[in-house]
Amino acid sequence: MLHYNTDDTICALSTPPGMGALAIIRVSGGESFKIMNKVFSKDLSSAQGNTIHFGRITDGDELIDEVLVSVFRAPRSFTGEESVELSCHGSEYIQSRILQLLLSNGCRMAQPGEFSLRAFANGKVDLSQAEAIADLIASSTSAAHKLAMNQMRGGFSKKINALREKLINFASLIELELDFSEEDVEFANRDELTALVSGIDTMVTGLMDSFATGNAIKNGVPVAILGAPNMGKSTLLNALLEDERAIVSHIPGTTRDTIEDEMIIDGVRFRFTDTAGIRETTDEIETIGISRAFEKAGKSAVVIYLFDAATSTTSEIADELENLRQKVGLEVNIILVGNKIDKVEGKTVASGKFENVLYISAKQGTGLTELKTRLLAITKTLSTEGNDIVVSNIRHFEALSKAHEALTSVLAGIDSDITSDFLAMDIRRGLFHLGEITGEITTEDLLGNIFSKFCIGK
Repeated sequence: MLHYNTDDTICALSTPPGMGALAIIRVSGGESFKIMNKVFSKDLSSAQGNTIHFGRITDGDELIDEVLVSVFRAPRSFTGEESVELSCHGSEYIQSRILQLLLSNGCRMAQPGEFSLRAFANGKVDLSQAEAIADLIASSTSAAHKLAMNQMRGGFSKKINALREKLINFASLIELELDFSEEDVEFANRDELTALVSGIDTMVTGLMDSFATGNAIKNGVPVAILGAPNMGKSTLLNALLEDERAIVSHIPGTTRDTIEDEMIIDGVRFRFTDTAGIRETTDEIETIGISRAFEKAGKSAVVIYLFDAATSTTSEIADELENLRQKVGLEVNIILVGNKIDKVEGKTVASGKFENVLYISAKQGTGLTELKTRLLAITKTLSTEGNDIVVSNIRHFEALSKAHEALTSVLAGIDSDITSDFLAMDIRRGLFHLGEITGEITTEDLLGNIFSKFCIGK
């Protein structure tokens, strides 16, 4: 567990370490301007907030660098404290010397996430918004960027706070009943309480259901490529990635373990997994690979199932699909793809009763654009346009799950006509877990766990 002292003045490099054209060093805390005045050529004591000042950083008579210093006055800064951001040349030597000067004049090095922690502690952001800062910095696709930006701007927090406010109103009436328990007075109408809690629980479960989407946006949509041996699975993976990522051979069973890589299609990240060919075998290693293939398929949002367009029969495809659905469940989206269309040469393509079959030649690259379009169509629900609130953080999902359990207990308690004190306990538990999301309810361990995962300087 980390221990933060928010009374100190802290500093850290906020740009990536290493050499570059420019680097930014952050300073935040009550002594920021006093310390800067010892190393900067201009007196910042009376400088107005949101202004930039050109000057020199010196160590005694030695000139270290010419810099720009941005001034932020409390509470109108990221952390809510007196702070500056110093833009210097990106020499590693210059960065190190400036940090050493700041430390020797009263700063201490910031711990991971400490600037964001101070923003949270000073009411500039709530806990979910602070976490969204990390997600925004880590975002590498347009979909992930939109999701993090919406959360950082408070869309998710507003939803959670609205749920808590509704629940608090009735919780107060339940608590009032406890004060008059001897008089057997009922302030909270049970029918209205049932309707309220049911409505809140519906919204909570809706947010929980969005986690699969949010997780896919944040970490990539998992796509497993399955099929019998020699269907061209590895060739397809290489063609999609435009790289020789997997070994391709005419020998059945070449791929014995999963091979994973990812690519971005129109702003959505996809994580592709090439798997062992599915067949009956006595080879122990290959059997393990086939088992892993089904395991990956069961955890994927999409399965691309390949068959040989030139040789596979309708009955073979039907049997393979039935086996696949029994192994991985019905909820997985399956794209049925006939490969090796270049070898058909006028033959009847095996598709039979199957609808929406795609035909491709992974070797020649034919039909890959249509396959990408199909993938995007399946994942079109990943849009974060408008006011949709999508949960992408596992901590938030777990808190929502616990709140759902508490609300379910409240509804069961009302049906059982239990006393107000037991209802109050479950309502408080629901409020507690909703409050954990935004930071209304926190512990030092929780904060340490969250902010220790941030970068230093963030």
